[in-house]
This record gives sequence, C-alpha cells and structure tokens, in this order.
Amino acid sequence: MIARLPVIPTIVVLIAVGVMIRLGLWQMDRMQEKEAMLARYEQAAGSSESFKWPGSDPEAVAPLLFARSDLTCEKVEGLSSIAGKNAQGESGLSITAQCRLAGGGEGLVVLGWSRSPVTPDWKGGNVAGIIAPGPRLVADPPLAGLEANAQPDPRDIPNNHWSYAVQWFLFAGVALVIYALAVRKRLAGGGEPS
Repeated sequence: MIARLPVIPTIVVLIAVGVMIRLGLWQMDRMQEKEAMLARYEQAAGSSESFKWPGSDPEAVAPLLFARSDLTCEKVEGLSSIAGKNAQGESGLSITAQCRLAGGGEGLVVLGWSRSPVTPDWKGGNVAGIIAPGPRLVADPPLAGLEANAQPDPRDIPNNHWSYAVQWFLFAGVALVIYALAVRKRLAGGGEPS
C-alpha cells in the first residue's frame, strides 16, 4: 500500500501537519512566556513602590505595567471618554485627559469614572495612579470630582495559549485522518493514485 500512496499530496499533507504541530508547540512556549509576564504584573500590582512615568515607548512601559507611577500634567491637550467600569464593577465612562507633561512628552490620564458623559473642569497638575496598558495612568485617587475607576488588574489579561495549542494539534490530527480516509477510499476503489 505504501508504494501506491500518491507522493506529492502525501508530502504536502505531511508538511502541513508538521507546520500545525510546530504552531502548537510554539503556542505552548508562548503560554509559559505569558505566565511569567503575568507573574511580573502581579508582583508590580502588589508593590507599593512608585516609578517615574515611562512615557509611551512600549519598551519602557512593558516592565512597569500595573505598577504605581506619577506624572505632572502641565497642560490638558484634550478631554475624552472611553467605556469603563467603576470600582464596584458598574459600566459607564472613564473620563480621560491627554496631557502635555512637564519636561516634554505626552501622557494619557484616566481621571475617573462617570455614569454619563461629563466634561470635568480639570486643568492639570500632579497625578498619582497605576500604569495600565495603552499606556495610560489610571488616577488613584480619582480626580475632578469623578468616581473611582476599576483598578487595572493583570488577572483580566487572558492566557489562552493552551487552547490555541490544542486547536493546532487537533487540526493536525484531523488533517491526517481526512487524508488517510481519502487515500483509503481511493485505493479501495481500485483507481491508480496520481
């Protein structure tokens, strides 16, 4: 039977299966990296140490996510709002300020939470809070008379790499089964493989 297998399709299927298995193994590696990253975030969230605002450079922000920080908003460039939750988990709006920082650069500050759209009268100043992905500084305590936002929590970041790995392994298994059934049917029908 091996001698009668179609050579080219068999090679293509085996390469595809190999790629799928490699993708599954890659997802397992990513799972371990993500677990280490989430452990760092948990440690930062549990620390009372405060760091200088890292700016918007992703390389500088990544190791400080979920840590405490502060900045000085010299000038409010604009106010806006995004969907958010308050400290009790109610949905509403997180009111944000785009700030020009002392010493140069910009920063996004989440001033606080509101049930409905508001335009607070906030002109800037010193802000202390927690660095959240974006990056943005979630004010703690809230500013401009707003309610407290839900604190950024690293547990809200999913680590679903295991399910992706299982998915790739299943794809590889299904591809092999389908190909084996197709070859079996073709060989049982007496047709010559190409």
